[in-house]
Amino acid sequence: RSQRREDADAGSRKCARASNRPLLPRSPNQLKLSVASVDLLSSKTGQNRREHHTDLFHGEDLIIRRGQTFQIEVELNRPFNSDTNKLHIELKTGGLPLVSKGTHVIIPLVDTLEDERWESKIVEQTNSKIKLSVNSPASAVVGLYGLSVITCSLKGDNPSTYNSPKNIVMLFNPWCEEDTVFLEDKDERKEYVLNETGRIYYGTEKQIGARTWNFGQFHEGILEACLFILEKSDMPPSGRGDPVNVVRVVSALINAQDDLGVLVGNWTGDYSNGVSPAAWSTSVEILRKYHSSYGTPVCYGQCWVFSGVTTTVLRCLGIPARSVTNFQSAHDTDVSLTTDVYFDEKLEPLDYLNNDSVWNFHVWNDCWMARPDLPAGYGGWQAIDSTPQETSQGTFRCGPASVSAIRSGQVYLKHDTPFVFAEVNSDKIYWQRNLDGTFNQIHSEKKAVGHCISTKAVGSDERADITHLYKHQEGSEEERIAVETASRHGSKPDMYSSPSAEDVSMEVRIDGEGPRMGADAQLSIVVKNLSSEPRQAILHSQVAVMYYTGVLKGTIKKEQMPVELQPNEEKTLEWVLTYQQYQNQLVDQAALMLTLSGRVNETKQVLANQTTFRMRTPDLVITPLGEAVVGKEMAAKITFTNPLPRTLKDVVFRVEGLGLQKGHVVVVGDVGGLATVTLTEHFIPSQPGPKKLVASLDCKQLTQVHGVANIVVIDQ
Repeated sequence: RSQRREDADAGSRKCARASNRPLLPRSPNQLKLSVASVDLLSSKTGQNRREHHTDLFHGEDLIIRRGQTFQIEVELNRPFNSDTNKLHIELKTGGLPLVSKGTHVIIPLVDTLEDERWESKIVEQTNSKIKLSVNSPASAVVGLYGLSVITCSLKGDNPSTYNSPKNIVMLFNPWCEEDTVFLEDKDERKEYVLNETGRIYYGTEKQIGARTWNFGQFHEGILEACLFILEKSDMPPSGRGDPVNVVRVVSALINAQDDLGVLVGNWTGDYSNGVSPAAWSTSVEILRKYHSSYGTPVCYGQCWVFSGVTTTVLRCLGIPARSVTNFQSAHDTDVSLTTDVYFDEKLEPLDYLNNDSVWNFHVWNDCWMARPDLPAGYGGWQAIDSTPQETSQGTFRCGPASVSAIRSGQVYLKHDTPFVFAEVNSDKIYWQRNLDGTFNQIHSEKKAVGHCISTKAVGSDERADITHLYKHQEGSEEERIAVETASRHGSKPDMYSSPSAEDVSMEVRIDGEGPRMGADAQLSIVVKNLSSEPRQAILHSQVAVMYYTGVLKGTIKKEQMPVELQPNEEKTLEWVLTYQQYQNQLVDQAALMLTLSGRVNETKQVLANQTTFRMRTPDLVITPLGEAVVGKEMAAKITFTNPLPRTLKDVVFRVEGLGLQKGHVVVVGDVGGLATVTLTEHFIPSQPGPKKLVASLDCKQLTQVHGVANIVVIDQ
């Protein structure tokens, strides 16, 4: 203490002497170094945004991709001298940033940049301004970061901290080889990361419908909404560096089933408190509504809406993604890895036991990433599903399941691979109840599920069939091995012990694109005797209205058809359902299921078949009028013809075009039976290039009516 007192006295004497002398100006190098301002060089047209492929995002924030160098400019209060001063950058993300968790990053100043680490280097120095080149590792946590610049002298005096008023957004980087989401093919990156519009498929395998969907991942407010979803999850910020974690969280948070996520699922047909799922054609309105309401779930979604929004969120965050439709998609409820159909002693369906269902179609997502958490060979496309069907580890979510693992039946590889395997490749097993209450396996269909798995083709609006990625060719030895490999890990491992001989075949054929709404439905039942003996059977047929999820609403027609076949004879039976029989019965998607069952008298072979079909709806016809020029008003004519001989009540059109006009609702009112309505939309294109104007019709009596027009906008 006495030493400190002497030092203080000496300091006082020194100050007293100094006060008698005139003050001399301090040299610039004696000024304490501090930061005056930081320019993040975040302009949409600047080098950072262009090089990081983020120039399509709205706004002037610095949006960068991990594993890639970016530049910032720092204005100091005097020239920087590395011999006397120190400077470093700090980035922080999440509520409790920690260096040990990678959420508080200290970026040192170095002479030479090396890959795969956080560091910075001075690349330009002009007077008191320096330009820094900053490196990030390809494993960096994604999300919103705050940036600070810290300066001090080499003597170790108190540092000076400057906090940038602007944040940095860090995204996954499919262009970077070291990033686990790296996608090598340039055209695929353009499609699966940068394309803002796509096609989502629906209907039945013999009547595949397509609708255009605006993903709009670069649209104003969407990045903020996606970051809001990440913040809302219970995933710690340190987990956001791993795309497996991120897509699993996204899969859970797109549905609102148990965590107040984005969309409320509704398959009841009553959408009076929200928007009918079939009326959406964009993710933009849904995500902006969710974000602006601070996380109030949006009403309503079904599988294609969940998938469209998931594609948007993943592409926005930088994870390559696509919407995928599986036709005849099984929903296995008991992890048997089979789809089970139960009949009573008279071959009547036992509805209370038939919990497993086969959806006409189901839409989920593929996303692209390496899987270092799995054995080699299971990276690439991963299936995830945001539609709430079954829980996974207590939450409604599904995936990521390796598509390669699904194909080979390796269902023990995480996450949720058994469920997706059953959707695409389970056998349909038919059971009959005995008099003592037990059940016998009476028939199996090995090709009943997982048909025409579809996604939009790269670089065009064509449909790409990717069934071969999910399963080996039906009936091949490899496909049978995959099914039996998978079933050994299910709840009925002894399913495949007793195959039976069959010599009568039966199939249902649909002509052309199938029956149209408002007309009679006509199908052909083709029965063939493959033996050299005559065969007789009675076919029981019943047709039920069904939700596209495979849940039956009710039977609307039953009949019996006797069949007599000569040796090697083939017969075609015509089956008709009249408009009067179905007109007041249909639900969303206008889907029906025809169930056929019977037994061959001579051999006791069971004949069983279930065929789904839908009544096709008309398209909206959109015709652009005038030249499409940025800043110049143009118009488009939308025409719709009611296919039904009855009035449609309270018809509403929803119209949107990214870069053309904002989404909005046009109230049309009532449309008479078989009447045509035309309306003209006026709008001013705001962006050049190929654009799509999308419209959909919303009314209770008719769903899945939509249309699209391709418009090429030129600059003035």
